[in-house]
Amino acid sequence: MSKYIETPAITFEAAHDIVKVAIDEAAKQGVKAVVTIIDPSLLLVAMGKADGATPHSVETSRRKASTAASTRRATGWMKPDFAIEAPIATNTILTNILGGVPLKFDGKHIGGLGVAGGTPAQDAEIAAAVLAAIGADAE
Repeated sequence: MSKYIETPAITFEAAHDIVKVAIDEAAKQGVKAVVTIIDPSLLLVAMGKADGATPHSVETSRRKASTAASTRRATGWMKPDFAIEAPIATNTILTNILGGVPLKFDGKHIGGLGVAGGTPAQDAEIAAAVLAAIGADAE
């Protein structure tokens, strides 16, 4: 019986680069965004805040990234009753607000990306554009 598991995780260098791509993509769409990258164990790897982004978007982007990293799904999938219960049960670590996507390369789940600063629909659109720009696996 094995005594350990190996879990792929995003590197700081890759996370840093993705934050820059995401903030630039948001700016193209007129959004001052906060972007967070979380690894599969829900640890913060990188975060960036565009000049003028709203302060509350820092926590919102982190929760979106955490949800995507934990569930391995884009945010927004929860049914209404679960969308209320999950944040309560996890001390608001999880959220159902659009703008969080899992990060997968070559079939390996390496973390989550959270974008906040625009409307939820804008955040989701920015996150999808980032995944395409960085060559991540499609969901």
